Amino acid sequence: MDLSPSPLARTFPELPSIDGVTLRVARAGYKDWDRADLTFAELAEGTAVAGVFTKSACASSEVEMGRVQVGQGSARALIVNAGNSNAFTGHRGREAVEQIVAQVAKALGCRDEQVFVSSTGVIGVPLPRDKAREGVAAVLQADPCGWETAARAIGTTDTFTKGAGASAMIGATRVELAGFIKGSGMIAPDMATMLGYIFTDAAIAPALLQEMLAKANAASFSCITVDGDTSTSDTVLAFATAKAGHATISSWDDPGADAFYAALLQVCRDLAQLVVRDGEGAQKFIEIAVTGAASDKSARHVGLAIANSPLVKTAIAGGDANWGRVVMAVGKAGEPADRDRLSIGFGGTWAARDGQPLADYDERPVTEHLAGEEIRIDVDLGMGDGRATVWTCDLTHGYIAINADYRS
Repeated sequence: MDLSPSPLARTFPELPSIDGVTLRVARAGYKDWDRADLTFAELAEGTAVAGVFTKSACASSEVEMGRVQVGQGSARALIVNAGNSNAFTGHRGREAVEQIVAQVAKALGCRDEQVFVSSTGVIGVPLPRDKAREGVAAVLQADPCGWETAARAIGTTDTFTKGAGASAMIGATRVELAGFIKGSGMIAPDMATMLGYIFTDAAIAPALLQEMLAKANAASFSCITVDGDTSTSDTVLAFATAKAGHATISSWDDPGADAFYAALLQVCRDLAQLVVRDGEGAQKFIEIAVTGAASDKSARHVGLAIANSPLVKTAIAGGDANWGRVVMAVGKAGEPADRDRLSIGFGGTWAARDGQPLADYDERPVTEHLAGEEIRIDVDLGMGDGRATVWTCDLTHGYIAINADYRS
């Protein structure tokens, strides 16, 4: 399998250390690879947690347990297994997760529900309990590591490590946020994307942190797609250690709440876009801006209909300015639209306005735009004030090659 870095890759950024977070990695050997594949984050007492999860009806035991765990609002540890999703594995999969939780909880002296577990990789293979036990034992004794090492250990078909950070001022106190994510294929989240983790030293009440993460997710992870397939394991968790020392923010009206949310949204959007940049076989990063929709929700649905269209994605891959395929995708979205109000453009050049081609349309600047790696499609429905931006990538032969050989 060719996993050379995506041409759209970004260098892993310098991320701040987060007081109350200690990262470690180890090799459990879930697959035949010579690399760390088990990540551990130890979290200080008093850490708040929030999460968003896949809405797949075939979710893994890790997701089913996580959905319940976030309700109690606190966390002491995170374990991430790479190479085996442990999804569709029945009671054996559940028992493997419970074993990991009990092992970590005993080591830290915390409650079982404060230990969060995620797994990613092949579906339908129970997580090997012996390897998990030995891997957890090893990671508990491992030396602390940095963000990029932790990000690398959670990857599967990822071709580059993905991280993002931001900061915010809460009164006179500067708080830091840092996050990492994995994801490359099976990306069409109805909540989040694959596995992503965000850490902050801010003091945020669990209920408000959950509200903020859900809102940020709606404008980031739920606005990306690579292939139209939603994972069984998609999870994004946010952990707030409260080590920055400011008064706890518990309401949107509290000073600093808006600043913290803006930083959280920035991290979520940056991570989400990195996943698209690593889309399996991707050669082009595509931003689709939809305006004039009946509502923001309607605009998002239209944008994703365009982003998930194989005909649109292959046209972009081939540099073909075939705006008729965008018309097709808008029409099939099932949202309010009027052919005679629809306008479509590429890279700042309008190809069609008010339901018909422009008389003086010159395709040359559009062709030049499509030859690049950063593509923008503008769609104005002319129906209302709704707007949304979604992100995707092109569809190439590389996607087929990677997924045809995924289990080998």
